[in-house]
Amino acid sequence: MTRTTTSDHALAAFRGLAIGDALGMPTQSMSLGEIREDHGRITGFVDAGPRQRIAHGMPAASITDDTEQAVLVARLLVEGDGRLDPTRFAEALIDWERGMAAKGSLDLLGPSTKTAVQRILDGVPASEAGSTGTTNGAAMRITPVGIATTAEDLGALVDAVQDASRVTHDTGLGIGGAAAIAAAVSAGIDGASRAEALDVAVAAARIGERRGHWIAGASIADKTAWAREWLPTVPSSDRIAAIDGVIGTSVASQESVVAALALVSLDLDPWETLCTAASIGGDTDTIAAMAGAVLGAVHGAGAWSPETVDQVESVNDIRFADVVTPLLQLRASRVERVDRARTASSTS
Repeated sequence: MTRTTTSDHALAAFRGLAIGDALGMPTQSMSLGEIREDHGRITGFVDAGPRQRIAHGMPAASITDDTEQAVLVARLLVEGDGRLDPTRFAEALIDWERGMAAKGSLDLLGPSTKTAVQRILDGVPASEAGSTGTTNGAAMRITPVGIATTAEDLGALVDAVQDASRVTHDTGLGIGGAAAIAAAVSAGIDGASRAEALDVAVAAARIGERRGHWIAGASIADKTAWAREWLPTVPSSDRIAAIDGVIGTSVASQESVVAALALVSLDLDPWETLCTAASIGGDTDTIAAMAGAVLGAVHGAGAWSPETVDQVESVNDIRFADVVTPLLQLRASRVERVDRARTASSTS
């Protein structure tokens, strides 16, 4: 791929994360029945409804913690020249939640991240605080690592994922889920098809599951491999119920990460896929955000209409090109270092 094409796909990945997040904002943590009563099936950006507790009062196209924390990770990666310092990250998460609380927001840290941050406040070293984190908090904000790191060397990519996850989700489930999303995004940026990106996601999840602390739970790699074959065989009218009832839509990585990648496997229009993700109940904003990042990486600029992008950027006063450009510079620097090392090895 050309540098311009790579840039388009990376930008579409971050935009897809935010678009999915904003579509799922009004339905997050609601049951399938509640969503049907308040919104019907999501077909576009809508305001938070009367039963939306977490994002109460937020207007249509508003992003949530998924995108905000991904932006935070992107900033810290650039500051650290591609590395996420555990202590600095922990401090930034604490500052972020305090800022949200001061605004009266209930969109605060997730369960694993909250536990890790509390452990840090209690004096546990930041490098050890994430030993129990198994939820999708690392996966929801991992897209910047996928943009900044090539998937050519999956072991190195999972190293980068573990560095970014260690503070809050240093478990096989946490790292495996985050590795799957980061790898799919990275592969898409390098030109992979949907099917190829899912292959890479499964392979990366399998590596990540062997990292960090062991916590009992289903294999994300095995569940994704199964779900991507099974879900397309389910009649389209039954798929939302199937995801809700069989794959699961909770904050558990082995449910929400698998649900996001299973939706990607359907090979539908990206916008339609994210609207479906926002309609399935449970952790809708995170599932849609993860699926959106992968779909944007795979499809590039054509994945999202200019009007959709403009609405999300305008409502949230953010320009995603400003976030993505320095991440691509990190990616290019890493590729150059690898190329130099290969050249030196072949001539020695």
